[in-house]
Amino acid sequence: MESFLYLAASSDPGLFEYFLYSNWAGRIIILILALGSVIAWTVMVAKAIELRLIRAANLRFERNLRRGEPLLQLDLTELKTRSTPYATLAVAAIQAYFREHGEEGRTEAAPGRTNPVETALQRVIARQTFAYESRMVMLASIVTGAPFLGLLGTVWGVMDAFGSVALAGSATLRSLAPGVSGALLTTVAGLVVAIPSVFGYNFLLTRIRQLTMELENFASSVADRIELETRP
Repeated sequence: MESFLYLAASSDPGLFEYFLYSNWAGRIIILILALGSVIAWTVMVAKAIELRLIRAANLRFERNLRRGEPLLQLDLTELKTRSTPYATLAVAAIQAYFREHGEEGRTEAAPGRTNPVETALQRVIARQTFAYESRMVMLASIVTGAPFLGLLGTVWGVMDAFGSVALAGSATLRSLAPGVSGALLTTVAGLVVAIPSVFGYNFLLTRIRQLTMELENFASSVADRIELETRP
């Protein structure tokens, strides 16, 4: 009965009180998780904005390309100023074609040789896919590591709480509850960091796969367009 009266008299301690109940390891872990949460949200918001802007720029470039002059007659100097993956693909394809065929062009590639345009496009796709996925490793590490850090803090805190009770020689809920509640706070902190990060990571991964698929489709259309423009 005494223990319940103690809990009622505590007037519902908040997170700050639970933080004070934690041992030094729990407090350090909570601060690390707080930093991880800031990093995760920064990465998620910045990456979502970045991918949205990239896709909008790609779609604008594709619309302009469809209404413009033949692909092999485009101004490479002007194309190089476009900071979009689609423009980079177009530049790589055009340059690869003229390196292989010269300025006057040829309609047939040498037998047994890999198409240089397709090879150049594949290199650009690989580089751009890596750029799309930048900072995703950091987010994945936070998603994976946050729950384990929280669990580590909880186990450590509970171990300290029971150790203190053992040294005191008496075990009551009143003496044990503060340490256990402080220890459990680290698990809560780990889940608070990990749960939104999981949703954000899955959303961004889906967007990256969509952009990569669109990039591959555009590269295929560029290769087909060059083939049609050089067909006799």
